[in-house]
Amino acid sequence: MRKPPLLEARSLYKSFGRLPVLQDVSLTVRPGAFHAIVGENGAGKSTLAKCILGFHQLNSGEVRLNGESAGSPAATRRAGVGMVFQHFTLAPSMTVAENLVLARPDLPPFIRWSSERAAIREFLLHAPFQVDLGSRVEHLAAGQKQKVEILKQLYLQTRLLILDEPTSVLTPAEANEVLGVLSGLVKRGALSVILITHKLREVMEYADEVTVLRRGRRVVSTPCQETSVPLLAKAMIGDTPPAEHTERTKSISLKSVLEIRDAVVRGDNGLVAVNGLNLTLREGEILGIAGISGNGQRELVQAIGGQRGIETGEVRVFGEPCRSTREFLRHTGLFTLPEEPLENAAVGSMSVAENLALRTFDVPPFAQSRFLLDRTSILKAAREAIRRFSIRAPSPETPLRNLSGGNVQRAVLARDLGGGDARILVVANPCFGLDFAAGAFVHNHLLELRNRGGAVLLISEDLDELSKLSDRILVMSAGIIVHETSRADLDLAVVGRHMGAHAAA
Repeated sequence: MRKPPLLEARSLYKSFGRLPVLQDVSLTVRPGAFHAIVGENGAGKSTLAKCILGFHQLNSGEVRLNGESAGSPAATRRAGVGMVFQHFTLAPSMTVAENLVLARPDLPPFIRWSSERAAIREFLLHAPFQVDLGSRVEHLAAGQKQKVEILKQLYLQTRLLILDEPTSVLTPAEANEVLGVLSGLVKRGALSVILITHKLREVMEYADEVTVLRRGRRVVSTPCQETSVPLLAKAMIGDTPPAEHTERTKSISLKSVLEIRDAVVRGDNGLVAVNGLNLTLREGEILGIAGISGNGQRELVQAIGGQRGIETGEVRVFGEPCRSTREFLRHTGLFTLPEEPLENAAVGSMSVAENLALRTFDVPPFAQSRFLLDRTSILKAAREAIRRFSIRAPSPETPLRNLSGGNVQRAVLARDLGGGDARILVVANPCFGLDFAAGAFVHNHLLELRNRGGAVLLISEDLDELSKLSDRILVMSAGIIVHETSRADLDLAVVGRHMGAHAAA
């Protein structure tokens, strides 16, 4: 394998319209380096990566690989540069094997699938994790999709790998395994890595060098052994750290608000994903559900929200059978926030203002005579929500998909929590891809909902998040609840063992 290329980004300036996103940013990544880039959501990290790849045309500046200018995706690909994006780029209707093969730039006109599958199986013998080559990507959970994205780049023999939040949907053990394998390749000189992350522990444990961006400017680049987590956090957000409330000001009621009884739900592949599950969520409680991705969590959230049918069993809200109608959900205040909000909880092509009005566009003050939209009222309410929830958007009329991941999450939370109508919130991996400032913002709002008598069903693969927020924690494996513990009796080692029990089997 050839050595990784030397990357030099010189005085990069990039704007979208009048909005500057990168301003005079320079970056050098030597061959065989593990270089981290950190910064708040909207700091310009993903834009910098896409400028390096040639996906964005620079206003000024230059990207050079091994001393040669590389201003197009084809040039960077020839130099061995690849990226795992924060939002998945896999073809959902194709199998894992088809996605790996069809990503090849030297794909022949006719594909001999027997030899291709043999080559992939040989590759997987030395890969950091295993995947089912015959599974369709659309049937995979978010964590499994992320693994396929990383495997795809390794299969393409990428030598400078850019990773945008690669471990956000992985368990701690999976994250350590993946980053450990990549770190080993870096130490052997076979790979260079640019790691875009919000997890400063990963930076200090695996990276050699780190660059901090703040509001589109490079604040500092330094060897990791010459800095610390507090210094990096200060460089990212300035002198004022985000406040995160952890106190609980209201005790849990005995009143149940959400009950799931003997629920059986099938996945997209027709197999049982939720297998006779039972749980009760109480008023004033945050009930956490831990589990490795792909154990029925996604299907459970979709069943509660009415996106997927329940084969047997039932879901009851305040004692009533749950109905997936707008009137029932508004009446009960039951809102769901699935993972990947741009795919499941919002419309990326619609404006920020339109997305903020999705819950209530058909009632006053947004609707006149139930037929006409009052766009003046929609824009006015959007500006207030943008201010209250600190959504960084050029304007309320900006398409939601143009916002960073953290700001998309803020917009969805503003829609569901801003009106004060939410009484039950079902959320899955709410801090996926968020920095700790945005994560603190989300956590504060979940706790505020709990403290005013609401209830939260928090499905997460982040044990630190669950231990911080939850009053009780259930462990879900193979579609059933296999363990329950209170906040006071929580033992993360025990929870971790139950999470991996069925997966190991």
